[in-house]
Amino acid sequence: MSPTNETYESLNLEPKPIRPHLLAAATMVFGEDGETGRRETVTLSGLAQFNTWPLPGFEHHVDEQGRSSFDVELISAPEIGVKGYSHHLEDRVQILTDPSRSSRGRFRQVTPGTNLPAQFGLDRFGILETSILRLTHRDALQTRGVVDGIPPFVAPLSAPYPDSPLGSGPFNGAVANGFLPVTNLPVAWYPADDENQPVGDTPSLFLVPSPVPFMVVMTDPTMIMQVSLEGELELEVDGKSVTVTVSGDHRRAAGAEILLFGPDKHSAGEGVQARLARLAVVGECAELGGKVMLRVSWTRPSEGTLGDGDETSLSRVRYPTTLHVDASVELCTPDATLYADTTVHLAAKLNSLEATGTELLLDGADAALLDAENEAAARLTGLRLKVSEAHIGETAPVSM
Repeated sequence: MSPTNETYESLNLEPKPIRPHLLAAATMVFGEDGETGRRETVTLSGLAQFNTWPLPGFEHHVDEQGRSSFDVELISAPEIGVKGYSHHLEDRVQILTDPSRSSRGRFRQVTPGTNLPAQFGLDRFGILETSILRLTHRDALQTRGVVDGIPPFVAPLSAPYPDSPLGSGPFNGAVANGFLPVTNLPVAWYPADDENQPVGDTPSLFLVPSPVPFMVVMTDPTMIMQVSLEGELELEVDGKSVTVTVSGDHRRAAGAEILLFGPDKHSAGEGVQARLARLAVVGECAELGGKVMLRVSWTRPSEGTLGDGDETSLSRVRYPTTLHVDASVELCTPDATLYADTTVHLAAKLNSLEATGTELLLDGADAALLDAENEAAARLTGLRLKVSEAHIGETAPVSM
């Protein structure tokens, strides 16, 4: 078939679901007022399942302009959804698919007769849960973007914006292909009844437009490590050395999530790539005003490696070995978010993938923590985090 006359039938797609590991972030405003409420960007991740053509019940279309498209649906199931930890709520937050309303869309050619890149559009309905809240929304979350492949998995260390900018924006440049923002923000969330219908006219939360709106990207890791952590941060605040005892429980969507990508999942040759996708460890620091949380940046991926670099698959990693990560960290305080001015190198000696007992250490130079005016408000001078519990698997169900 001529490249100028392609349809998606030429891809010979298998009739099976797409099951990516989603990485996501959302800027949330808590309370009744989307303008003045407490604002926080929450990093999330989890399993999704998209049923698509050529599965039964889904169609392939060619319009009058010769533009090919096919149907897609994000399904609802107990294991499907994204989860993260809110510093403000001090709680797990998860966004599930509403089983009572269909979340459907399409892959569609950008240029008639050329399969890729493709437009992706999905009108999604969700349920947002914490330990005490269960919320829903009235209008669909209109997810729109451009993807370079089908399935639309991005490279393991992809960033949403050019040059992986520091801070909370605004950022220059368009969102990278593969990153799929919700385009009709703000969206208000209301208490949900037993049939997932919104109750009343007073919202409890908003997803709002920002440099980091509600945005997802699809990845395809070989293995996922979800770990609980406990340990210490070493800070310097106003010239004073401060030790902060911190912890994070992966069952509450805190701790850390590390994605491992064998050579068949990336294009950099041999070796295993690693991404510290989420981090949330929390403790008290009177010098910074109270409860603080160390996390990793959404806009600047925390990337690394596992092993010696010559492995032809994850199963070929020889233990004991070292996990290395150049982490882009941020410190949430009661009044502000502070951003490390450079990556910090973290290292952990692993005797196996079952990482319980492993220590993750700051190995190298410290980093200034900058405020919104790019002034140094503190320094991160040390970090020692011990894995107290680990769950290792090919998927990360939100229900876990």
